[in-house]
Amino acid sequence: MSWARRYRRWLRFTDITIVTSAVAVAYAVRLDAEGVLARTPAVSTYVSLSIAILLAWIVALEVHRTREETVLGVGAEEYKRVMDATVGVFGGIAIVVLLLGIDVVRSHFAIALPAGSLLLLLSRWRWRAWLNRQRNFGHYLSKVIVVGEPADVEYVIRQFGKVSGAAYEVVGAALPAGYTASHLQISATRVPVLCDVDSVAGKVTETGADAVVVAGQLHGGSRAIRQLGWALEGTHASLVLAASLTDVAGPRIHWRPVEGLPLMHVELPEFSGGKHTLKRLVDVVASAAALLLLSPLLCILAWVIARDSKGPVFFQQERVGRNGERFKMIKFRSMVVTAEDDLALLRELNEGAGLLFKMKQDPRVTKCGRWLRKYSLDELPQFWNVLKGDMSLVGPRPQLPCEVEGYEGDVTRRLLIKPGITGLWQVNGRSNLGWEESVRWDLYYVENWSLTGDIMILWRTVKVILNPVGAY
Repeated sequence: MSWARRYRRWLRFTDITIVTSAVAVAYAVRLDAEGVLARTPAVSTYVSLSIAILLAWIVALEVHRTREETVLGVGAEEYKRVMDATVGVFGGIAIVVLLLGIDVVRSHFAIALPAGSLLLLLSRWRWRAWLNRQRNFGHYLSKVIVVGEPADVEYVIRQFGKVSGAAYEVVGAALPAGYTASHLQISATRVPVLCDVDSVAGKVTETGADAVVVAGQLHGGSRAIRQLGWALEGTHASLVLAASLTDVAGPRIHWRPVEGLPLMHVELPEFSGGKHTLKRLVDVVASAAALLLLSPLLCILAWVIARDSKGPVFFQQERVGRNGERFKMIKFRSMVVTAEDDLALLRELNEGAGLLFKMKQDPRVTKCGRWLRKYSLDELPQFWNVLKGDMSLVGPRPQLPCEVEGYEGDVTRRLLIKPGITGLWQVNGRSNLGWEESVRWDLYYVENWSLTGDIMILWRTVKVILNPVGAY
């Protein structure tokens, strides 16, 4: 795709500029507490190592395929690859200088590594924001033809239509021979049926499609898919197979070819172990820092609440945490002190989804409580719950006991990890989401969470707070 090649060139130019600048600044600063660089041989070694770091860093970004089309503009994989490349380079350099006894690159570890990493991630984020804005106007999209049975084709196209960053523009569908429909009506979208499965290659050339997506099983099984791949060989279009697995994140899927048979390994979710220990460590450090840095703001908000209405500044409510353990969640009080007693009178006016009670104009909310809730300021004291270990920074929404009592089936899996101050529910619409959609986001997080994904959710949370959606 021409747009993808141009976009990758822009990314490459930006990456090289950032890496070169970071290494140059580190070289210029020259942290040298012991005066090693005062000797000419050391200066020569320092120059050589600086050039080696620069070239290795640039090559690593290529080797780790940080600009591969499949990761551009969607998910956390792009950021993960950038960090893997960066950490790999400096890890290798650290081993080399340790083995050779070289002590002249501390500037690069103190300046180039953190500054370069941050700027690379920031650059990728800015480029992604630009790309997504372009896609909102119909630019920089991959044109695809979806192939398969009507039901499978409709499902895939419907998923593409959701706000999920799929970045695909469906130009048509190809159905098995025997179907005479001229189009498929999917919600408000009318998708033309271009041809049967055997004639896809010709339509790819005619429409300029960038890929053919196979939705589900084709009549003829693997032989039909192999023949379709052969037919596409001269078209420059790629062949994409839509897996039947749902709500499984990419990092949990690994391919392993065995004697020509591609096996898809799906890692099972883990609810304990080193990854969770690291998550807890991040929670402790981040929540302690947040409480310290936000203490002036917390004092001001407490004073405002005390002046606004009678009652305590803080509101404690019993919630259900990991494995059904109950704890007292603390928030700034945003309602009148009789809010719990008044709830029974308002049940019939519930505007929330499923078991969740919500009202856009809840009469129990105080004057200052409205803007506290709008900008999620009432939830800041929950950093204390995170520090204590009842909650995590990121996780499913904290559940009320009455909500948990109404759980059925798979919904109980929400309780397999700690609830969070923020999560996918909060950054994807909050109270505007339906019950099933809220549950789906929480369950998806429970099984697919990662530290990289948590960082992205925290960043999206900041954006949601500044531009509140579904907060009331």
